[in-house]
Amino acid sequence: MKAPGSARSWGWTWRNRAAPAGEARAPRLPSAATPPRWLRELLPRGLLGRSVLIILAPIILLQLVALQLFYGGHLDVISRRLAGGVAGDVAMIVELLRREPPEDRVWIFREAAWRLDLSLAFEPGARLAPVERRASMPLLPLEEDLNHALMERVQRPFDTDWQSDPRSVIIRVQTEEGVLHVEAPRKRLFTATLYLFVIWLVGSALLLSAVAVVFMKNQVRAIHRLAVAAEAFGLGRDIGSIKPEGASEVRQAALAFNRMQDRIRRFVGQRTEMLAGISHDLRTPLTRMRLTLAMLPRGSETEEDLSALTADVEEMERMIAAYLAFARGEGTEQAAPADLVALVQDVAAKARRSGAVVEVVAPPALEMPLRADAVRRCLGNLLDNARRHAGRIQVTVETAARGGAEGALWAQVTVDDDGPGIPAAAREESFRPFATGAPGGTGLGLAIARDIVRAHGGEIALEESPLGGLRARFRLPV
Repeated sequence: MKAPGSARSWGWTWRNRAAPAGEARAPRLPSAATPPRWLRELLPRGLLGRSVLIILAPIILLQLVALQLFYGGHLDVISRRLAGGVAGDVAMIVELLRREPPEDRVWIFREAAWRLDLSLAFEPGARLAPVERRASMPLLPLEEDLNHALMERVQRPFDTDWQSDPRSVIIRVQTEEGVLHVEAPRKRLFTATLYLFVIWLVGSALLLSAVAVVFMKNQVRAIHRLAVAAEAFGLGRDIGSIKPEGASEVRQAALAFNRMQDRIRRFVGQRTEMLAGISHDLRTPLTRMRLTLAMLPRGSETEEDLSALTADVEEMERMIAAYLAFARGEGTEQAAPADLVALVQDVAAKARRSGAVVEVVAPPALEMPLRADAVRRCLGNLLDNARRHAGRIQVTVETAARGGAEGALWAQVTVDDDGPGIPAAAREESFRPFATGAPGGTGLGLAIARDIVRAHGGEIALEESPLGGLRARFRLPV
């Protein structure tokens, strides 16, 4: 069974490299719906983040509009009215002090404290000193509105102190006789509605965010499990049926995935049974032919013909075994943790016993999930091809970073030889079944190798070797 690994970015790049020279590739035109690059950089990459953003963005925008309307409308009007009321009281007190002689001003101080909630103090002969004004509430228009109202209604030099007392605002007004100190409670200038409004905005945003994250996390978890199951099934691992959960569309996708798994398993099982019957039916007459050839009388005139027939029968048996192995696709073996380096060393040792000169460059060990027999067959086919056409073979095992997955690695195996190689235009054709470029071959070695590599979720490619011959390189996800 082949895994859908050909859509991986690494394999796509290599297939484009293998395109015939001079063949123009169609440029990728930008879509009108594609957002700018800087916006794509800011957007979340995961489905959970994007779903929450889609839910919260309109709500937060609506709250910002409401807040702006509150600041530009309600708060501005209320602030001006409250400031105008305090400024009007101060202006009236200043006017009363101007009209009343000093000995008759006691009632003004008493009435201001009782009826206006303003504490008064008078400093005869004093002059206002310049004071550095610092905004104590930069986000609110209170200070600006109070200063504007005092300028309109008092029409005398003044200053305001918002720093000395956290509960009061001290207003100092310059008169002809001295400085009037007015201590006004801040509650006369400030309304708690702003606090309630901001708390409502922030609290509702946080509550909606929590609900959206919890809800969407449950939905995304089902999609993530479906993606993991599809990836594992594509790598040839038996994961069993997945439990449908989440939204109805996700449940429908999970049920469709389970049905697809069942159909593929039945197809593979039926094909395996059929191939077992074909193997028996084909090998039985071949065995009878071998026995008949062995029992025929030998003579000087027939020895050469009998030897040729025996060789033909052996070649037919070998070709049938290769065809069946290709059709079987190593689909029955399950992936299990294995040491790739030890596997490569074992296959290289067998190639040396067959007369090949093989050098292995590899780390001490590389543990990863593998279908060991299938990978052993893949590497054996590559070494067998190199041994038939070259005198020196070098096998390199290393790791490389996988694009698009943070922290993920490829296990890369490279087979270099010093043979005649394959022209660039014919390398992709070499992977086709039954395409053979040399006598004695079945044309299935590279086809089986690519089938096995793709079943692991990897990709294989042919390149020019630094040794002067052919380089066969395949990568498997660690």
